[in-house]
Amino acid sequence: MGLFDFLFGGTKSPKSGSNPVRVNVEKRFELSGRTGQGSMSKVYRAYDRDLGRNVCLKLLDKEKTKKFEERFKGLKKPSEGEISLALRHDNIVRAFEFGTTTKGEPYLVLEWVDGNGLNYLVETKSSQLNGNRMNYTFQLCDALQYMHDNKWLHRDLCTRNVMVTEDGVVKIIDLGLCVPYTPAFTVGGNRTGTADILAPEIIKRKTTDHRVDLFAAGVTAYEIFTGQLPWERSPSSEETFRRRLNTPPRDPRELKKGIGDDLAAVLLKSIAREPADRYASANAFKAALAKVKNQDY
Repeated sequence: MGLFDFLFGGTKSPKSGSNPVRVNVEKRFELSGRTGQGSMSKVYRAYDRDLGRNVCLKLLDKEKTKKFEERFKGLKKPSEGEISLALRHDNIVRAFEFGTTTKGEPYLVLEWVDGNGLNYLVETKSSQLNGNRMNYTFQLCDALQYMHDNKWLHRDLCTRNVMVTEDGVVKIIDLGLCVPYTPAFTVGGNRTGTADILAPEIIKRKTTDHRVDLFAAGVTAYEIFTGQLPWERSPSSEETFRRRLNTPPRDPRELKKGIGDDLAAVLLKSIAREPADRYASANAFKAALAKVKNQDY
């Protein structure tokens, strides 16, 4: 049974079973250090004795994960592990396995990515960005188009959830808030996600579609090109939301010297307040960027 059978009428998850195996983390993995921590997880670099390679081990907090899943009560929401295993794209981190530890924690075994977080590159004004901003944004668009074509919404695309390998390959690394792109999962009300990238329709608790991801991609691109967010950060999420709904975004040309009129226009269209005024797809956003005269940002 495939994942979509599970979502649209099947009775069991593709990884479920009567006697699921639980992994003993201490016995199977040699942890060499924590590499990050999300709101619901801890992430480690580890040597997987079963696979014989270095991997990224993600351990989810079982109570926080349960609380998050309860927001979709009555819906057939696949787990982060099921979603991660279903997606196969060069710009999305690859998952090898998922399950539950002997302590009852959901876990994922992911490919180890040698590189830096996109947020780190932006915040440190890394020279690695120079001449590569278009390329990195193109790759993000490719990943997002793939997800939408396969009926998924990411719902949390931001620089913090993206890595860039030493060879310049962009990888989306976190699918924790990803949901199926079906009517049941696009009803209004769910504000879950990073405050900086939430689209106005999410803030207003309206029905959503793939254009919430396009808005997030626009904010992410804006940050890649200018080093700053379209709206200034506020100490509170509610004030951040009010600014997004009531204040125009800052002109990117005023934040970064050398940004041309054509690129500024593309960036501002990508984060338009009304969904209909944004690009219709990730491919359309990428095509608009490709027409920008200067590709050497």
